Amino acid sequence: MPRALTRRGLRASAVAIAAASALTVAACSASTGNGAPGSSDAGTTTGASLAGSITVFAAASLNAPFTELAEQFEAEHPEASIDVSFAGSSDLVTQISEGAPADVFASADEANMTTLTEAGVIDADAPVDFATNVLTIAVPPGNPAGVTSLSDLEDPGLRVVVCAPQVPCGAATERVEREADVTLAPASEESAVTDVLGKVSSGEADAGLVYVTDVAGAGDAVDAVDFPESSAAVNAYPIAPVAASGHPALADAFVHFVTGATGRAVLADAGFGAP
Repeated sequence: MPRALTRRGLRASAVAIAAASALTVAACSASTGNGAPGSSDAGTTTGASLAGSITVFAAASLNAPFTELAEQFEAEHPEASIDVSFAGSSDLVTQISEGAPADVFASADEANMTTLTEAGVIDADAPVDFATNVLTIAVPPGNPAGVTSLSDLEDPGLRVVVCAPQVPCGAATERVEREADVTLAPASEESAVTDVLGKVSSGEADAGLVYVTDVAGAGDAVDAVDFPESSAAVNAYPIAPVAASGHPALADAFVHFVTGATGRAVLADAGFGAP
């Protein structure tokens, strides 16, 4: 814009003015490639503006869809590299707070995202909810313990595994316990939902509370026992760029990609709900 005003100030010819206007429109059109989250895929912006490498810290339950989304994003932008680190959301918050080089954070709940916004690590208006998830009971194939409800998990003879309370799936577990008036005595509390799933699939546990998406992604390794009280603990998943990212344009672009049409489709295929 300043260049176009300068040309007018110098009383350039009508042809020059028209050319400057065309350039201005083109520049404005290019700048709208990173529109509001969810409005479009940022992957459609120019490859030149999306060169570089970023690290995305994502909740363990996002492993499959975010691995796929990172690959799709890189396929569309060969000069961009997306490295994704998966762990329990609370562990990721600790790592980021201690200076781990993250560019984007995707949490399995809003509480852990709030921890970083209150610390100023993420801008308060940056997080956007992009998916939802609910709990189910994972059991070994064939459900040998005969679990049919959440209250069955109170049986002291069962080896039940849950997430630790500070982990989003653990906080959701506590909410459904209150809703169902059930008190569990777990054999262990894990730091990530994938660890709970692993103990059930390996036969180390008779049952575990995980997300429906974890069971969907596990194939024949486990079965699911749904329970109505799970609706009392719907987890919303927010995503946001980290304020100190060294590649803010690329971080913003990946956030838009996740919240855009491609991201919504991949997440839906993985069993996540819409926010």
